[in-house]
Amino acid sequence: MAAISFQSVSKAYPKPKSSKTSAAGETFLALDDVSLQIEEGEFFGLLGPNGAGKTTMISVLAGLTRATRGSVSVLGHDVQTDFADARRSLGVVPQELVFDPFFNVRELLRIQSGYFGIKNNGAWIDELLENLGLTDKANANMRQLSGGMKRRVLVAQALVHKPPVIVLDEPTAGVDVELRQTLWAFIAKLNREGHTVLLTTHYLEEAEALCGRIAMLKTGRIVALDKTSDLLKAASSNVLRFKLDAELPKALAEKARITGRIVQFPANDALEVERYLAAVREAGLVAQDVEIRKADLEDVFLDVMQQNKGSVHASGETK
Repeated sequence: MAAISFQSVSKAYPKPKSSKTSAAGETFLALDDVSLQIEEGEFFGLLGPNGAGKTTMISVLAGLTRATRGSVSVLGHDVQTDFADARRSLGVVPQELVFDPFFNVRELLRIQSGYFGIKNNGAWIDELLENLGLTDKANANMRQLSGGMKRRVLVAQALVHKPPVIVLDEPTAGVDVELRQTLWAFIAKLNREGHTVLLTTHYLEEAEALCGRIAMLKTGRIVALDKTSDLLKAASSNVLRFKLDAELPKALAEKARITGRIVQFPANDALEVERYLAAVREAGLVAQDVEIRKADLEDVFLDVMQQNKGSVHASGETK
């Protein structure tokens, strides 16, 4: 039995009436015939640019949004027709910082336990507080906490009923290194104990380090799905990386990935490396800290997105 199953799922929204390009009844497809199975015990990554449909998938999975077509289940429980059991099997850490300002941390976790009908949950709450570095904040009101501490509480809330399936939607966005390390150590421990984890993140090094399989989503469609190791093996080239203190000529810059002073080129062999370096020299520039590295998940991701350029999907009728 799959921990999470999407079967031919589409989600359409009406286009705004103010849109000059929208015909009457035209819809926008946030998800377009998505099929995906995540097995029990997997640590699975869902990647995609902003607007790809990741949060829509999670909203459908959590029962917060109804799919226009198709079915979604958690451990065999349909998220619409068997909502209670599906929701009990699922712990979702949302992207947004949503909290109740009237309670302290421990009270909030007790209330969340009661929501799932769990009594005498103090020992597990204490374990969550300790593992997430919240013990000394247990009696603090939520309004007194920093953004990073609030995010830790969101993680604790999602885990308070010991769900077999954990969904993390950008859990480390905007948080410090300490929280990231604490969170991943704890989540990895839960995964080793048999919990299934679905992660969305823009920190691709996290996905590469943690996820056994990865799906890449673009404009509502899955454009890549494979083991992380196989995605990396399929990368077409190594990467030439160096630093520059000046701008590259436009013709060279169009072939490069540039982040501040760091310039990176895909390079299949030594001859191609020398051609790029020669072009830099001919432009009167000096490459510093030159190195050649293996392609990483960010390189694979950018390559997949480039290969799957496409427009927004629209339809004259709701699918």
